[in-house]
Amino acid sequence: MSESSPAKNIVLGVTGSIAAYKAADLVSRLAKAGHKVHVVMTKDAQEFITPLTLQTLSRQPVTTDLYDEKADWHPGHIELADNADLLVVAPATANTIAKFANGIADDTLGAIHLATLAPVLMAPAMNGKMWKHPATRENVKKLMDRGVSFIGPEEGLLACGYEGIGRLWPVDGIEEEIGRLLAGSD
Repeated sequence: MSESSPAKNIVLGVTGSIAAYKAADLVSRLAKAGHKVHVVMTKDAQEFITPLTLQTLSRQPVTTDLYDEKADWHPGHIELADNADLLVVAPATANTIAKFANGIADDTLGAIHLATLAPVLMAPAMNGKMWKHPATRENVKKLMDRGVSFIGPEEGLLACGYEGIGRLWPVDGIEEEIGRLLAGSD
């Protein structure tokens, strides 16, 4: 982050993909760049990486439950949505993409998505057949038509053992895209 680019509030959604462990590197990079990173984890993401890891790297509390808001009378998810300069979901599962496309807010991340006016960047990670499925393609198109940006996925060896498209885009590339989107929002 240069002197001309002030610190931004980034809400980072982490969803239930094996690639969730890469969120630690992304959080670390963004925090080192001087940004305030507020991590929101889905229940499934917590099966792959702990909130404590991301809290330590971000130096911010990690939001894991829509109903665990004891710090203040203000709804925390609305505060995060209001203060976000950018909402990033990395990794973004097919399930989360479908929820966003259809306005489903049954968890904190979905509620923040519906409540924020900030730009949204999604970095998909899933099985290649899931990525190519007509429902996923339709959901991605619907979100892109609404102005949501996507980066990836890339091709390579997938956690399921297949070779093909579906890998999370490299963290340095996601970081660059975040910088580009933040520069455009000034």
